[in-house]
Amino acid sequence: MRPDLLKLAAGLAEREERFAIVTVVRREPPSSAHVGDVALVTERGEYYGWTGGGCTRSSVLLEAMRAIADGQPRLLSLSPEPEGGRRPGVVFLPMTCESGGTVEIYVEPVLPAARLLLFGSSPAVRVLARIGHAMGYRVDVVDPDADEAAFPDARLQRSIAADALPRGAHVLVATMGDRDIEAIEAALARSPAYLGVIASSKRFAQLREALLAKGVSREALESVTAPAGLDIGARTPEEIAVSIMAQIVERRRAAQAQIAPMREPPREAIDPVCGMSVAVAGARHTAEVLGATYYFCCAGCRTKFLAEPARFLGAPKAVGS
Repeated sequence: MRPDLLKLAAGLAEREERFAIVTVVRREPPSSAHVGDVALVTERGEYYGWTGGGCTRSSVLLEAMRAIADGQPRLLSLSPEPEGGRRPGVVFLPMTCESGGTVEIYVEPVLPAARLLLFGSSPAVRVLARIGHAMGYRVDVVDPDADEAAFPDARLQRSIAADALPRGAHVLVATMGDRDIEAIEAALARSPAYLGVIASSKRFAQLREALLAKGVSREALESVTAPAGLDIGARTPEEIAVSIMAQIVERRRAAQAQIAPMREPPREAIDPVCGMSVAVAGARHTAEVLGATYYFCCAGCRTKFLAEPARFLGAPKAVGS
């Protein structure tokens, strides 16, 4: 990958923005792309780099935005030959334009890392931080007395400040009676995906009453899991950490299954000349006729349309417009 694209990808990842890396893995002439060509596509439809021009760019942009929306990678085969790219596991995109050539492109969505926020520095927390890091979570630990050497793969925060905490994180409060109320209140203010507390049922009942007295809603407190972790008979810090991580995975996968169908796919339009699907966001070739906007996969199709618009009027406009 070119250094400028690497820098761009690093910046998008640091800002926790969703994007896709698209890479040419095979080509047949006269395609203008070459094996190893790379581009980045953002969730907003911005396209950086090169994987081919004209129809190829338009098709890749649309499929990359679909991958960003559903989080699933895909292998694309763009070919002018009927049925020429149909293989199991491959998305075949017939090229109806005149550019010719065949190109295959791997699309890999890059999504923000899940966040794991840990209050406290008990032995179970230290193990959980290592497990979370090994599973690809971005780990934050909040404890004024935490030993940096005990958390080599986590970012340490010394004070509980809600506005400095990540939103939507998977949270564990294991402060063992020290600042429990402050930690739970701060975590709830950041809409956690999961909030577990290492405390007995009796102890959490006391915390619950104290939090209600501070104005925390009953609905918010109903979302708290205490004691944290699946009931697997855990005894040691390692077993407790595993039970909590297993519960986080269980809740996270269940939430993803509910959210995935709700994630809005990219808006699409049909090129009125060649019939290809075009992503509305990021479309470079458009035309307005009689107050309607039409979208095109390449400049050639737009030119043909503008030369004889009456021939193509009645073609569908953007889906959802």
